[in-house]
Amino acid sequence: MVQFTGTHINGKKTTVLPTALRGSLINMAPKRGIRLDYGTLIEYDMKIKTGEQEKDDLQLIDGVSVIGLMGTVDRSVFTSRIIGDYGAIDISASRLDRAVEVTVEVTVSEVQDIFHLCLGCFISGLHEEIRLFDGTIGEPRGLKRYVVAVVMGTQMDLKFKVDAESSGCSEHCCSFTAHQHGHADQLIKTDFASFLVKVTRSVLPNKKNLFGAPAKRVE
Repeated sequence: MVQFTGTHINGKKTTVLPTALRGSLINMAPKRGIRLDYGTLIEYDMKIKTGEQEKDDLQLIDGVSVIGLMGTVDRSVFTSRIIGDYGAIDISASRLDRAVEVTVEVTVSEVQDIFHLCLGCFISGLHEEIRLFDGTIGEPRGLKRYVVAVVMGTQMDLKFKVDAESSGCSEHCCSFTAHQHGHADQLIKTDFASFLVKVTRSVLPNKKNLFGAPAKRVE
């Protein structure tokens, strides 16, 4: 199981797909899981937006990496650097033994004003944040689904950081314990909006899994 969270952009003022701001994180929630018998396959397709047309974008990374279980330690984060034609990306990941797959769905309702939302995820006692969302909310909407791997019996903590020009910044948290199967809901109410969090848990097909911590672009 591989989960990516994003890229820090430094140097020139550029826009990297699929987000659009210099210095922001790129959300790279997985579209599908890929399993190999002796490793994990990570597929990359990352571009730098340079104009209005997609054909004008610069290809930063296009390829695959294979991470084997040899030399990795349970719940220990490791980082690899991938050099592209127009920069480099630092990819951090960790092996999680006895993990379950957790799907996170967040619905934003009762929006009172425009605000900036940063949604971070912390799993299985690791200090590295998995950035799930970083953007502006101006109307009721559902955020896209996010999939993370969490060690069975440990907690997944979600931190909502709400920032509005009118009243400043506030933080709200909720936690879920990873079990083999099932689902749970929590409702968070703030002065700007309500957040309905739904998590669904299911067992992964293999005992050893990977999650991705933040990925950084470096010069």
